[in-house]
Amino acid sequence: MTIQEAQDTVDQWIKTYGVRYFSELTNLAILTEEVGELARIIARRYGDQSEKESDKNRNIDDEMADVLWVLICLANQTGVNLTDALEKNIQKKTERDSGRHIQNPKLR
Repeated sequence: MTIQEAQDTVDQWIKTYGVRYFSELTNLAILTEEVGELARIIARRYGDQSEKESDKNRNIDDEMADVLWVLICLANQTGVNLTDALEKNIQKKTERDSGRHIQNPKLR
């Protein structure tokens, strides 16, 4: 599935099952919540904290998909084409950072 297909699929799902998009502010709050859930799993599974029993069965794939879903909703609501935005962002990073990380001794 391409990014554009994902945007179209989410839009069709919202129109079919979701009645309407939540407001942009509500979706921003939901995005924050979903990122927090993903962060909790990563911090406990890959970080220094021990993983709580209640988190052991949480699926990191599903949590990432939740983040992506809400981000796509926000993009659709605000008229952002994520394919174009990502391509421009990669170009910006390439121009800005083409030598920065290679020269960083902390990354070697």
